[in-house]
Amino acid sequence: MAHPSTFPAEQWMSRWCGVAGLLNLADTYACPISIDELNGLLTEKDDGPLITSSKLSYGSTNGSSELRQSVAELCSGQETQLTEDDVVITQGGISANFLVLYALLGPTDHAICVYPVYTQLYSVPETFGAQVSFWRLKEENGFIPDVQDLHSLFRRNTKMIILNNPNNPTGTVIPERVLRDIVEIAKARGVIVFSDEVYRPLFHEPDSAPPPITSFGYKRTLATGSMSKSLSLPGIRIGWVTSPDRALIAACSRRRDFTTICVSQVDDQIATYALSAAVRPALLRRNIDQARHNRRLVEAFVARHADRCRWVRPSGGTMAFIQFRGAVGGAPVDDEAFCTDLVDKYKVLLIPGSHSFGWGEDFAGYVRLAYVCDTAVVEAALSRLSQYLEEHP
Repeated sequence: MAHPSTFPAEQWMSRWCGVAGLLNLADTYACPISIDELNGLLTEKDDGPLITSSKLSYGSTNGSSELRQSVAELCSGQETQLTEDDVVITQGGISANFLVLYALLGPTDHAICVYPVYTQLYSVPETFGAQVSFWRLKEENGFIPDVQDLHSLFRRNTKMIILNNPNNPTGTVIPERVLRDIVEIAKARGVIVFSDEVYRPLFHEPDSAPPPITSFGYKRTLATGSMSKSLSLPGIRIGWVTSPDRALIAACSRRRDFTTICVSQVDDQIATYALSAAVRPALLRRNIDQARHNRRLVEAFVARHADRCRWVRPSGGTMAFIQFRGAVGGAPVDDEAFCTDLVDKYKVLLIPGSHSFGWGEDFAGYVRLAYVCDTAVVEAALSRLSQYLEEHP
């Protein structure tokens, strides 16, 4: 199903950028952190994230050895241990995704992509001439992919299965048992499994968190990630591609030469510091605690307005996908008009679901609500949203 090469969610946020007094529940990064606050999380003596005596040359093309080692550790598991040579550092997660899709899919290829999902993951392959089939996630299945549906989507030229775990916009986490089934199916066909794991490892129940896709013992897997979302550093623009298959990493590295020479050395140093054993555990605890606390606020809101909205309770990431309905008749609201009215009258920014994720055809009445921002912002925005529902039946 081909669509124009546009990015509705990003254009929506750009449209409202700069509105004074806006309560922003649209941006999906965990509450941003400063370098001073990072230093406050430090559990052992350290000189801080920046080596100010370093010459600011280009640095290592694929990222510093220290940073790549940290990312390799983050993307390893019991069955697969990655090294720094299995990692390419990129300018943010969006560049990492683009690089994988640019390097590995072309006009003769077919890909299967979960849906709804971050638009880039299927629009970029279509831009390069690949065919994409949607693996539709069902609300009645908790937006978890149904493996039985996968078999019918394969074609003779299927090259890749594209996942997003935790999922944007639903906040659903694909459990380990389902991931194992997907990997086994892909392995039997020799198909690549690519997972955008930019919201990993922000899981609300960490003890039941699934392993990264690169850790299942199947070489033809890739994962992308970022410092922006679960690690609260969207401003430093650091992402990565990882894979246990050196041929896939080499393909991405060759394509990378056409997009950038290297990442900022300042950004590299800050990311290395944040991913260090002395900082990362405390940073993740901070964000998981905030995610769980703020999710309870949203849960209470949904329960209070059960006659007007419903959701599948998210289990990871930073967002929820909520459907709003009219008080009379229960029909889904026009999500674009609903979100526009909220900004105009109440200064609350949400993302309209059908407009931004369903091309006006699917997910009527749904909105994406990001809740792992400052708790005071979430509380104020939900209060205004409650007022709006009471005044607009």
